[in-house]
Amino acid sequence: MTQTLPRTHEPSVGKPVDRVDGTAKTTGAARFAAEYPYPGLAHAALVHATVSRGRITAIDTTEAAAIPGVITVLTHHNAPALKPPRRFNPLDLSTMASGTSVSYLNTDEVHWDGQPVAVVVAETLTAAREAAALVEVSYTTFASTVDFKAEEPNAEPQKGNLLMSGSAKKGDAEAALAKAPVRIEARFTTPPHHHNAIEPHATTAVWDGDRLTVHDGTQSIDWLRSHLALRFDVPVEGVRVLAPFVGGGFGGKANIWPGTILTVMAARATGRPVRLLLTREDVYRTVGGRTPSTQRVALGARTDGTLTALVHTSVTRTGRVGGNPEQVTSQSKHLYDAENILVRQNVVELDLISNTAMRAPGDSIGTFALEASIDELAYELGMDPIELRMRNEPERNPIDGRRFANRKLREAYRLGAERFGWADRTPEPGSMRDGRWLVGMGVATAFHPAWQFLANVTVRLSVDGSVLVRCGFQEMGMGGATAQAQIAADALGVPVESVRVEYGDSSLPLSPAAGGSMQTASVASSVLTACEKLRRKLARLGRPGDDPAAALARAGVPSLEVSVGSDTRIGRLTGQVRFLSKLIRDQRRWMKAASGAQFCEVRVDPDTGETRVSRWTAAFDVGRVINAKTAVSQLRGGIVMGIGMALSEETLVDPRTGRIMNPGLGEYHVPVHADVPPIDVAYLDEPDPTMPLGLIGVGEVGITGAAAAIANAIHHATGRRIRELPITLDKLL
Repeated sequence: MTQTLPRTHEPSVGKPVDRVDGTAKTTGAARFAAEYPYPGLAHAALVHATVSRGRITAIDTTEAAAIPGVITVLTHHNAPALKPPRRFNPLDLSTMASGTSVSYLNTDEVHWDGQPVAVVVAETLTAAREAAALVEVSYTTFASTVDFKAEEPNAEPQKGNLLMSGSAKKGDAEAALAKAPVRIEARFTTPPHHHNAIEPHATTAVWDGDRLTVHDGTQSIDWLRSHLALRFDVPVEGVRVLAPFVGGGFGGKANIWPGTILTVMAARATGRPVRLLLTREDVYRTVGGRTPSTQRVALGARTDGTLTALVHTSVTRTGRVGGNPEQVTSQSKHLYDAENILVRQNVVELDLISNTAMRAPGDSIGTFALEASIDELAYELGMDPIELRMRNEPERNPIDGRRFANRKLREAYRLGAERFGWADRTPEPGSMRDGRWLVGMGVATAFHPAWQFLANVTVRLSVDGSVLVRCGFQEMGMGGATAQAQIAADALGVPVESVRVEYGDSSLPLSPAAGGSMQTASVASSVLTACEKLRRKLARLGRPGDDPAAALARAGVPSLEVSVGSDTRIGRLTGQVRFLSKLIRDQRRWMKAASGAQFCEVRVDPDTGETRVSRWTAAFDVGRVINAKTAVSQLRGGIVMGIGMALSEETLVDPRTGRIMNPGLGEYHVPVHADVPPIDVAYLDEPDPTMPLGLIGVGEVGITGAAAAIANAIHHATGRRIRELPITLDKLL
């Protein structure tokens, strides 16, 4: 039995603790990937292909090379050779790292409009970009497939994998739909979206013989390290990746894209430290975004609202040179207790940049279609939309009967409805006005599955009472270091101010990628295990009543350190196999997810179609909240992204050429302050007993259901049901 250490400080978990990196960020002391000085630093700029598929027949670098300050222009004629990326291996998730399968500058083939075909390296950034504009490239073009809408009929069934199933069914949903007394069926479309992190992708690379140091804004330090070692044929131990601060990622920095590879290549070719800072347009041209989708949702119900059939199918795209399908129909397997369920996902390959994860991939666009359909069914039945949802709230996972680890959606709806004032809503569309504005209220369910992966940590307690936690996780602004400091402080009974967390460095113990709302839970599990080991050792050193520092002092020990996990190759492989086995067993036993209720109020000008979101309330079931301040910030940020998804964001792809037509914030419209209303965020703080400390994760769930809540509110205001995102004023006129 472990001795309980005395607690002389108030617990910090759950409190609104200020971010430990707040001062560094607000004073400018925090350094990001493009801010590290090196003697002799050179700058790089990309040259992009202007065809969607073809072969380079000529490339003229004469004018570019003549620009003062240009060091070299790398093309497929003179670029160092790369090794190809590896195929996916479930025992080594770093094999998912590469954004595409293309051997950049090792081929004369072009696979998408925007693919880098040359890199200019110069003494200054200005010279590099000026020279890049002067590189002349000629092509033989091949037939390409770039029109998602035209290719939709050619989509094929999506294959399932360890992390995502392609389809599922219970009973005969189509037959039940045909017999249902009440039924609705609709088609929904969502466009491509692009990440617009405050820090565009940037890389600084330095070679010292076969040793490589890379500063990169990455969401996956370990994946990047392994991938660079593979591509440049050097030992993993000789590669160091540093990312102590990342200015937002949202999925766009989880994979490794051409810019990073080509910066490292340019540094090797020139023997100089090289930096590449992507422009916004570069990001759109070379980094994947969210897939477009078409979705069919069909619901059948009895007259009392009980669902007899739920059908949700989707078509999404991947690139012919990479990308992963999204779990668009995921929530439809878990949210409603329909007697018959059919979910199916199809995919089409196009000659475009590979798609990639974007905040709550699949679930964000899937909840739009499902939750708008539930609202439509409620109107068809003459029933309150919340009542319909609660009538079909399941006791177990509908598709397979698994138990819910922690599901408090009813409580979230009760809390949200009370705070929002749902009872003041009159149900008829167009029945609420404020002067010239039509007022509408909408609601939708938020949902995102919970994940946990392997993380290695060390925890050291020193005789002065300080604690050092070391783990190579990623900090993208969500407050990860603060949360882990709180967790360690409470586990050891010390003040949070005495805990220091080292992170953002591949020389530290292994961490999983920051994505899927899994990083906090994954690292927390190992931190708790390490602290428990430390407590046991302390109990053997001290006497009952000793605090940790006193126990060390009495024993004459300056510090005590414990580790969880092994970073040796064999140790990592063994740990990965054990963890995956546990994960599969756990997934078969429990359904784990964050959920919530999104409430919004909109105002629509009936003459112009102008739509404003005027008020928002959201109540979430996200398990135990570690930091009240950072959790609410994360949830609120997801809602803001949902507002953009609903009303303005859309990547426009020319269906003839595959060229992105609005590659920048001048034409791709994200919400600004004037678009964002007061957002009231509440959470239940009910621990999930199957997760470390009961936490689930808050990074993704905030965006889910948000677009549907807005679409439902617009319908309530105007009587118009818009099923195509974004909901722009032309669709309301």
